[in-house]
Amino acid sequence: MKHIFQQGNDATKPTFLLLHGTGGTEQDLLPLAEAIDKDASVLSVRGSVSENGMPRFFKRLAEGIFDEEDLIKRTKELYEFLNEAAEQYDFDRNNIVAIGYSNGANIAGSLLFHYEDALKGAILHHPMVPRRGIELPDLSGKRIFIGAGTNDPICSPQESEDLKTLLENADANVELHWENRGHQLTPSEVQAAAQWYRS
Repeated sequence: MKHIFQQGNDATKPTFLLLHGTGGTEQDLLPLAEAIDKDASVLSVRGSVSENGMPRFFKRLAEGIFDEEDLIKRTKELYEFLNEAAEQYDFDRNNIVAIGYSNGANIAGSLLFHYEDALKGAILHHPMVPRRGIELPDLSGKRIFIGAGTNDPICSPQESEDLKTLLENADANVELHWENRGHQLTPSEVQAAAQWYRS
């Protein structure tokens, strides 16, 4: 997978897995990682699916309707890539925190929904529920931040509440942060995520 790896100044810190939104690149979320913890290592990945020339992490059938088969396949690909990258760059495989926005937050959520040991934690900006009607792995000890917009046209407040409930039912520790905004990622939401991470 096309990616950037930046070695951090402190090996005890998590490695941030950065996952951009539709049409983004592996450069997009680098400032976010910097704002949250400038000493952490960064693995920023570009989605390998193209939708009219826009990079994404998995196919969709329509706005808000995921191609579930492709989602499962791409989630497995990303999971395997993380195993390889940890070996290649010599970082702790058990200390990865995903930071994703929109489509990137959805694939990060999918990692949590499918694999008990994929991530230590996650900062999900405007995610949707990746899949419904499946049993989640045991997520006890995982800490998750969800940033959501009360007026988000793509990801309804109910969707955010549902995701929180599903993750909590799998024993994850979840904080749901609301912005009185739409689908955009605001500086105050990034600040809230940084504060959550430091606590």
